[in-house]
Amino acid sequence: MRLLLDTNIALWITTGRRPLPASTRQVIDGAAAVLVSAATVWEIAIKVALGKLDVDMDAVIHDFTASGFQKLGVTWEHGRAVRDLPDFHRDPFDRLLVAQAIVEPLHLITSDRLLLRYSPLVILA
Repeated sequence: MRLLLDTNIALWITTGRRPLPASTRQVIDGAAAVLVSAATVWEIAIKVALGKLDVDMDAVIHDFTASGFQKLGVTWEHGRAVRDLPDFHRDPFDRLLVAQAIVEPLHLITSDRLLLRYSPLVILA
C-alpha cells in the first residue's frame, strides 16, 4: 500500500506532538511508500508565517526526509481533480490532498473525519 500523509499526521510523526494510534502506526510502518505532498509543506509555511504554527520549516523538511517520506509534487491533473470533488470540505489544502490521493492513487491518512466522504482511499487515523 502507498500512503499520502495529511499535514497533521506528517507533523505528528515527525514532531511527536501527538501520538498516533497503534493501528495507524502499523499501516504506516507496513506501507510500500509514504509520501508527503508539496501542498503540505506549503500549508505549513503559510501557518508558520501567520503565527498559527510554531515549527522550524528547515527542521520539518529535514525530518520528512529523515523519516523516509517521498516528495509528491502538485500537477495539473491534481488541480483539475479538485474541480470534480463534491463540496464536503472547504479547506483547499485538504481538497488538494484528496484529489492527489484519487489521481495517483494513494491512500490518504488523515485525522479529519469529513474527508472520509470523498473516497474509500481516505483512512482515518
